[in-house]
Amino acid sequence: MYFKNISIYSLSVWLVLSSCSGKKEEEKTVYENKKFAKTEQNTVQLSEKQIQSVGLTTTNIQNKTMQKLVRLNGKVEIAPSHISSVSSIMGGHIKSINVINGSHFNKGQVLAVVEDPQFIQLQQDYLVTKAQLESARLNLNRQKDLNTSKASSDKTLQTAQADYSTLNATLKGLEEKLRIIGINAKGLSTGNIRSRINVYAPFSGFVSKILVNNGQYINPSDTLFELINPTGLLLELKVFENDVDDVKIGQEILVYNNQNTEQKSSAKIVSMVPNIENGGASIAVAKLSSPNPDFIRGMYINAEVSVNSRYTLGLPNESVVSFENKNYVFEDLGNRKYKMIPVTIGISDDSFTEVLKANYLKDKKIVQKGAYSLLMLLKNKAE
Repeated sequence: MYFKNISIYSLSVWLVLSSCSGKKEEEKTVYENKKFAKTEQNTVQLSEKQIQSVGLTTTNIQNKTMQKLVRLNGKVEIAPSHISSVSSIMGGHIKSINVINGSHFNKGQVLAVVEDPQFIQLQQDYLVTKAQLESARLNLNRQKDLNTSKASSDKTLQTAQADYSTLNATLKGLEEKLRIIGINAKGLSTGNIRSRINVYAPFSGFVSKILVNNGQYINPSDTLFELINPTGLLLELKVFENDVDDVKIGQEILVYNNQNTEQKSSAKIVSMVPNIENGGASIAVAKLSSPNPDFIRGMYINAEVSVNSRYTLGLPNESVVSFENKNYVFEDLGNRKYKMIPVTIGISDDSFTEVLKANYLKDKKIVQKGAYSLLMLLKNKAE
């Protein structure tokens, strides 16, 4: 019985040890499998059919002269100095309005016609004063002749001179008033007195607002129109904090609107607002090199600024893929096997992207066309 118990005990010990040993072997195998999966998680192998479907091609790291391309966006605005409010010099009733909102006008064009009896009175005062001045001139000349022969006193001559000077000043004032309401005093006569004056465009541009209507009585302080001079068109562009040091006054840029991205116009940065707003951006103000009627106030636009030209190592843009805010390329390992390699990128242009510290890629074949497809296959495999 004693030996039987020993045998049972020995057998139990052996079974426990065997069980532990087997468990360790199993854990070791699972661990090794996990370790193998970890080393293989950044590689993907394709079949011939997959390679043909993707149309995969390879390239090599290349030396390129590149420029950093800063992309900006913003809106078209008008400088305050080029937005004009037009009013009538004198009050009256609006007889006619010759433009509509948004219409183009030329300098000197009649925008509106204003009518009032005071215009008649002003012309009448001018003609009466002109006649009185002529009479005063003749009287002054006569008094000079009489005073020379002592036939009249010095006081009479002085009075004649004062009358002439007063009327001459009055006439000049009336002449100037007529000029600023658009009436040529030199050609004025009793036969062409008129009750209406024209409101003329001070420059060529566009009508932004019309604030009156026909028949309305307006005062000299009332604004009739708001006009825009397109030569004051400005581009206000947002420059994010990490690009502020690269955007400078005097730089040439290319701008385009969202409706016509292929048609780009040249402009120059004329001002930089020296502060960062709450959104993390500053404002660059640019001006078009030549007028472009396609750009209108309030339109959203995009711009490109090329800076920091340098000779560097780079790859075609399609070779570099992004995932979870990191950048990668795929190395062709041969036998239809591809490995994902993390890279740090620098500047980029329309076709190439700079790869920083890229000497370790010089002897490697890098996937060009199909890199994104490889990324998708690899991530699906990992999932």
